[in-house]
Amino acid sequence: MAMNMAGSSGGGRRGRRKAVMAEINVTPMVDVMLVLLIIFMVAAPLLTTTIDIDLPVARGGTSLSSNAPPLTLSVKRTSGGCNSNVELYLGDSLIPVADLAAKIKAIRETRSDADSVVFLRGDRDVCYTDMMKLLGYIRNAGFKANIVIVPEQGT
Repeated sequence: MAMNMAGSSGGGRRGRRKAVMAEINVTPMVDVMLVLLIIFMVAAPLLTTTIDIDLPVARGGTSLSSNAPPLTLSVKRTSGGCNSNVELYLGDSLIPVADLAAKIKAIRETRSDADSVVFLRGDRDVCYTDMMKLLGYIRNAGFKANIVIVPEQGT
């Protein structure tokens, strides 16, 4: 009996353990982060050094063609389906399709490399194949092509 009593009175306390603490105390971490922030805020302006350097002044030359308006090629479909008749306007003047390649090459020879961009504007009804042919002519002449997309106007 004595054994029963000793086993029952002490066995109940030994079997229970303390619950594990599942919370993290973030206060020390916040304190450390604030101290680091203050250190970096104070140290950052001290890390920059000022060295006096006399840099050369760039003087660009003036080009004669910089005042020239950009070259614009406008395409308008006149009738029919794809690969049909289109009207080409180089600037404001109407030109035949057969003369386009020669005229663009002649214009390219007179312009500098800074003015080597052609703005290609197409009508809504112009076919994709017609625009790609014109892009090919422009690229073969040595120009870079920008396709201008005009948003629709309210009707």
